[in-house]
Amino acid sequence: MKRAFITLVVLAALGAAGYYYYVRRSGPEISVSTAQVTRGDLVDAVASTGTLQAVISVNVGSQVSGNIAWLGADFNSLVKKDQVIARLDPTLFDAAVAQSTANLSNAQAQQAKDKVTQQYAKVTLDRNTDLRQRGIVTQDALDAAKTAYDQATAQVQLDSSQIDQAKAQLATSRTNLEHTIITSPIDGIVTQRSVDVGQTVQASMTAPTLFIIAADLTKMQVSASVDESDVGRVRPGQTVTFRVDAYPGEEFHGTVSQIRLNPIVVNNVTTYATMIDVPNTEFRLKPGMTANLKIQVAKRTDVTRVPNSALRFRPTTDMFAALNQPVPPEVVGGGRGGRGGFGQGGGGNRAGFDQRGGNGANANAPAAAGTPAAPGAAGRGKGDHAEEGAPGAPGSPSDRQAQMMERYKKMSPDEQKQFIERLKARGIDTSAFEKPAPGKSKSLKAIAAAKPGAAAGNESIFQPRYGAPQSAEAIAALFPAMPQVETRGRVWVFENHQLKSISVRLGITDGTNTELLSGELQPGTDAVIGITGLGSTRNTGGAATTGNPLLPQRGGPGGFPGGGPQRGR
Repeated sequence: MKRAFITLVVLAALGAAGYYYYVRRSGPEISVSTAQVTRGDLVDAVASTGTLQAVISVNVGSQVSGNIAWLGADFNSLVKKDQVIARLDPTLFDAAVAQSTANLSNAQAQQAKDKVTQQYAKVTLDRNTDLRQRGIVTQDALDAAKTAYDQATAQVQLDSSQIDQAKAQLATSRTNLEHTIITSPIDGIVTQRSVDVGQTVQASMTAPTLFIIAADLTKMQVSASVDESDVGRVRPGQTVTFRVDAYPGEEFHGTVSQIRLNPIVVNNVTTYATMIDVPNTEFRLKPGMTANLKIQVAKRTDVTRVPNSALRFRPTTDMFAALNQPVPPEVVGGGRGGRGGFGQGGGGNRAGFDQRGGNGANANAPAAAGTPAAPGAAGRGKGDHAEEGAPGAPGSPSDRQAQMMERYKKMSPDEQKQFIERLKARGIDTSAFEKPAPGKSKSLKAIAAAKPGAAAGNESIFQPRYGAPQSAEAIAALFPAMPQVETRGRVWVFENHQLKSISVRLGITDGTNTELLSGELQPGTDAVIGITGLGSTRNTGGAATTGNPLLPQRGGPGGFPGGGPQRGR
């Protein structure tokens, strides 16, 4: 009996083990998908489309009506200023000049005749005045002579007015005759010819267009339509890259010269015309080409980049249970935004990553990618993080000073001012920062104070083509520098079959990757983007789609923009 009982227990144990092994083998296998933290360039850009056009384009028309008798220019003809490019039939205008000349001669002859009558009336008046004094003629005869003289004088004055009128008519006829000769108002190239020889043009209310002449196609501009949600991030002087269908493999460059404040509303969609100056020394770009633009709002070179899909990943309690791992406090609600796994403040970062809300920072913001943060930096919000070099910051005084100076040089003028004010509030000496750096360009306000209207050699960017020059200070008031925005997030890594969270401080994003300002992540680290194989458990991570780096991303939970590369493991 004892041996039978032992045999029965062993068989039951083996059966239970086999059943457990079978269930485990037939169940779903847990798989962790990751995306690698990389190092490279990041460009925060506004996407738009526009049309290439000449900087100056003149419509040449006719001020008089008539038949086209001769054309001296055609499509693509190079013309000089005052060059004759067309003539109208002058027959009628020659006749009008001859008639006006005859009318003038008639008026002058009439005036000569009336002057003789005036002289005779003057002699009669003088004689009757002498005879009246001697009592030979009556007073009535004297009055009649005076009246005749006054009438003759008035007639001479009337003849003078008629002569002036005839001269004006003659000048008009001659001007109309001159207008039968059409000349080019500028140096340029003919881009359009609208008439042929023998065609009649009628200049009744408006001048008919005969030619369109573009001036200097070595300098062109793109007229882009920027959506109202993105126009707040566009500034004069920003770099623009674009492509055209004619050269699909090439990229052209330009500079934002003007954001016109006149809104254009089409089907309840409001856009603003943005003019972009483009060099065209090789004449490869043609007027009318469609350009697909990327306006660079901010650019970072050689920074650590975190995939946005990793920032969106939110582990659930089911995932921790499947991994036999206790649920961390930040997931069960130990901090704000814990339901998303972002830890402190994780759920309040939408404003920082929403590109329509003024993402990230401007092009002059400091790029402290990969730099270890001061103690507690990952847990502080925007505006309350300690300055490098402030009391309590790590490193030697010389290192801190060098780091502060390097950061200061990369700031915009407004950010530099705020930086100095914060240091002064902490009692830190700021004399080294307030000294102008050799060769450093002045701010717009400083330029305006020194010489109104100057803009550090960029007059073409800041000055209008027509009208009075504008001061750089006025331009700066219209388009102030964008504030730097730093956000926080949380990234999960898979180490030793366990999920581990890392708090990070983030900068700009291109819609696919986000700049890492501080945190423990290093290039090459695999960040978790999803966990699969949990059976009926909802997969909150993997299968993340790659977002478009050009378009604003609304993002997933926590406000992080969408899209990121995947790498399964």
